[in-house]
Amino acid sequence: MKDEYPTTERSRLRRKHDRGSHQRADVFAVLDASPLSHVGYTINGAPYVTPTLHWRDNDRIYWHGSAASRFLRKAEDMPVCLTCSIMDGYVLARSAFNHSINYRSAMVFGMAQIIEDSDEKAEALRGFTESFFPGRWNSLRPMTEQELKATSVLWMDIEEATAKVRNAPPGDGEEADVPVWAGILPLRTVFADAEPAPELPGTIVLPEALGELLCSGRLR
Repeated sequence: MKDEYPTTERSRLRRKHDRGSHQRADVFAVLDASPLSHVGYTINGAPYVTPTLHWRDNDRIYWHGSAASRFLRKAEDMPVCLTCSIMDGYVLARSAFNHSINYRSAMVFGMAQIIEDSDEKAEALRGFTESFFPGRWNSLRPMTEQELKATSVLWMDIEEATAKVRNAPPGDGEEADVPVWAGILPLRTVFADAEPAPELPGTIVLPEALGELLCSGRLR
């Protein structure tokens, strides 16, 4: 397996080449750090973008949704574009023109496929749950046949991909003599304290693994 995705007219970097990369490791880093993604489809000639949670297994991306969704029902063998973005901070400069943001983003392309086999679908959903909360699947009530039928799971093998990252101070250092504050206002998405469901019995406590997850502050 090559370390870099192929560069084509569809995926090549057109601006700010220094911020971009086709390296698998760079693309994976963004995909794995951003649980929320947006999937773009073209249905009956019209563009649609839907938010979803995704999970990755090497070069394969999975996402899921309702089996009643018209987007997912028509997505079989459809070319799709999945994007992730993380905002890391506002970048304030001495002029409005030079204001920016620090961010991480990834754009991946492939052909959407729908999992039809029930056992394969259940295994994919197990992988989905475990990718967020390791060890939780086996503690849950077993999934019912109706729940499985009501859920669609799609996947695509990444054919092309681009990551872009900006992580820098304002780009107007030559204007340091302008008497205006300039710098970065960092943004972080972190876990807060767990909030038990209202009807949860007091005898059921937060699992240790989830407590460790909250303490770590990481989303994934």
